[in-house]
Amino acid sequence: MNELVHGALYGTLIATAILSTIAMGIWFERKFAGRMQQRLGPTIVGPAGLLQPFADIIKLLQKEDIVPRDADRGLFDLAPILAVVCSLGVAAVIPFSPSIIASDLDVGVLWVLGIGGLMVIPTFAAGWGSNNKFALLGAMRAIAQSVSYGVPLVLAVLVPVVLSGSLSISGIVAWQAQHHWFAVWPIVPGLPAFVIFFLAMLAESNRIPFDIPEAESELVAGITTEYTGAKFTLFYMAEYVHTLVGSALGAALFFGGWDGPFAPGLHWMVLKTLTLFVLIYWVRWSLLRFRADQLMRLCWTWLTPIGVALLLVSAAWVTFGGTN
Repeated sequence: MNELVHGALYGTLIATAILSTIAMGIWFERKFAGRMQQRLGPTIVGPAGLLQPFADIIKLLQKEDIVPRDADRGLFDLAPILAVVCSLGVAAVIPFSPSIIASDLDVGVLWVLGIGGLMVIPTFAAGWGSNNKFALLGAMRAIAQSVSYGVPLVLAVLVPVVLSGSLSISGIVAWQAQHHWFAVWPIVPGLPAFVIFFLAMLAESNRIPFDIPEAESELVAGITTEYTGAKFTLFYMAEYVHTLVGSALGAALFFGGWDGPFAPGLHWMVLKTLTLFVLIYWVRWSLLRFRADQLMRLCWTWLTPIGVALLLVSAAWVTFGGTN
């Protein structure tokens, strides 16, 4: 199959699967949160409230598109679209099975880090374009958080890169399959690196307890303060896409991806991804929001030095242990 046709076909398939999972993920999160808080969650729209996410989408799309009088219309309109595109762009290089991948790049890890770093652009565009001091302050907080937690995120991702000797995510998964990841991979430095990756990924996607940029008690709604209707929906969707794709990336880099006992394949990747996705929900509805100073102290005092140490341990392991 032609590479362009292959990329378009599987890219469309993966994007459709991700967006469909997000719709059901929103329903599941509400039911999950309801059980944790001793309430029912959605129950009315559809059986067991299953159609509630679709009702919400229809409602939001019917809302009036309000643009502030002095807003920068170009940046204001472009920001939510870029947020979704950047979030989905990371999924292009994630192998969901040996054959289901949009583009198997030799530098897939660099692609992920590069596209992830571009998320600051729609964030700043939304804050600046809104011409609102609360939105701009929320954007500055979000950018500071994203840039700061990008450092331990890169350090954590480099651990499997160093251990496997490959920048290809498919190559890293294949290396884990060859070395029986379920017995070897969780040992230091793999498991601590995953913990750092998980925390940094939560911060990058603005999920509780790292959602300071959208602290309702201080900033109204962060960069989405002035957004309504479809544009707000795109920002909301981008956050969930970022979380789901981040879960898939964690499953591929640290837990063997599509590899598994008895029958390696897509089902293992889906199971691992959804397990991490549910873990994010559990963290969100169990912990309180950090203060801004606590957020930065965790990043620079703990996660970054530990990430550097784990990277050095990985290099020593490869040099003297011969794991490659």
